[in-house]
Amino acid sequence: MITAPELEVAVLVLGMVILMVEAFASKIDKRILAFIAITGLAIVFVASFFVAPFASPNQATGFWSFYTADRLSIFFKQFALLTTILVLIMMIDYAPVVRRSFPGAEDGVGEFFAIPIFTCAGLMYLVSAIDFVFIFVSLELVTISFYVLVSFTRRNPITLEAGTKYLVLSTVSTAFLVYGIAWIFGVTGQTNLHQLTQALANPDVDRGAALLGMVFVLVALGFKIAAVPFQIWVPDVYQGAPTPVTAYLSVGSKAAGFVVLLRVLLPFLTLPQTQRLIVLIALLTLIYGNLAALPQANLKRLLAYSSIAHAGYLLIGVVCFDIRAVTFYLVAYLLMTLLSFAVLIIVAQQTGEEIADFDGLAKRSPFLAFAMLVGMVSLAGVPFTAGFLGKFYIFYAAVLQRQIALVVVGVITVGCGFYYYLKVVRAMYWQSTPNPTKIPVSGLSRMAISALVIATIWLGVYPQPIFDALKR
Repeated sequence: MITAPELEVAVLVLGMVILMVEAFASKIDKRILAFIAITGLAIVFVASFFVAPFASPNQATGFWSFYTADRLSIFFKQFALLTTILVLIMMIDYAPVVRRSFPGAEDGVGEFFAIPIFTCAGLMYLVSAIDFVFIFVSLELVTISFYVLVSFTRRNPITLEAGTKYLVLSTVSTAFLVYGIAWIFGVTGQTNLHQLTQALANPDVDRGAALLGMVFVLVALGFKIAAVPFQIWVPDVYQGAPTPVTAYLSVGSKAAGFVVLLRVLLPFLTLPQTQRLIVLIALLTLIYGNLAALPQANLKRLLAYSSIAHAGYLLIGVVCFDIRAVTFYLVAYLLMTLLSFAVLIIVAQQTGEEIADFDGLAKRSPFLAFAMLVGMVSLAGVPFTAGFLGKFYIFYAAVLQRQIALVVVGVITVGCGFYYYLKVVRAMYWQSTPNPTKIPVSGLSRMAISALVIATIWLGVYPQPIFDALKR
């Protein structure tokens, strides 16, 4: 039987091997490195189904007291691996853009395929972290990898601006995280989340000071999940970063952020102020994300603001502390977001990233138009798609908890979503273009996009596999 820490070690070794091959085998086609990375991660993904879980802190004493391998963490390790594989497939399509950023050589393309592997290892560590110190270390591994990826095509001034904004604001959020951990440790003498729960049950502990530390930690995690008012970096960074990196930021970083948020909030749920604060953040995130997306004409910026809106829906699940609903929504969000970005990467290289550049896509490539249609209607929440069931479970949890304000605002903002997502559908099927030219799609991309389309519709009709995976 395989142990959970061996999965992360395997991913780190894979990343090191690819970096070494890239450094010393300069004559090879660098896309081979992407195929090696995809194969290696696929093997680790299969191995993750044979991991022996250990969840109880009593079973993970001593050195392993900072690490858990419960069912939730193993599920999200698989989530991180699958996301990284799909992002690497997108990066193969995006490689020509990277090459144009390094004229006269292929320098950099190999690193472009290697760095996401280290990001994946950080995400896998993050979902198993049950100690604030380990959360901080894992978060920094993920964030430093994203610093490099966001500003990778550095000769593009828009990318450089995105990288600078991400670096500065991420550094500020890290400062909040460390300061919050210092407050919590100063009050309770604990950094382990299980022991923290017991410490907060002690009536002698200063609850006010512990809550202040929690607020600082929440600010840092709010940055990672793109919740209002910590979302100011999202539109510019999403638009300026290489498109596969934007997809990775949108899905991988957000999913790990929400798992950490659920773990960190658990010790503080006994404090009534905690829930009220999360409700307020959820309401602001829903309203801002959806209203700001309405006037957007650039598809990457539209998906950036919609990412903020989806953080709001996920926060409704966090308020109700419904882990099943949050997990299913994250899986649905993975499918529909990566599907939309996969189509965007291929189309943008032929025309551009504006919604107007999708005019007449149904005639230029019926396959890509249908894939984008499925992605958009699922993001909007049309029935028989994963996005609809994701929203249904979130709202059902809110109704059971009598969170009426969240339900009302959530339903109204879903209506806004229909308007801005269906703008893309209208451009593809109702608008015409003067000279429709066919858009080629590689076999690997066609296979990945087809799998995402099938999974989006299948989970919209039959969601049970996700719940079964969480039960095991």
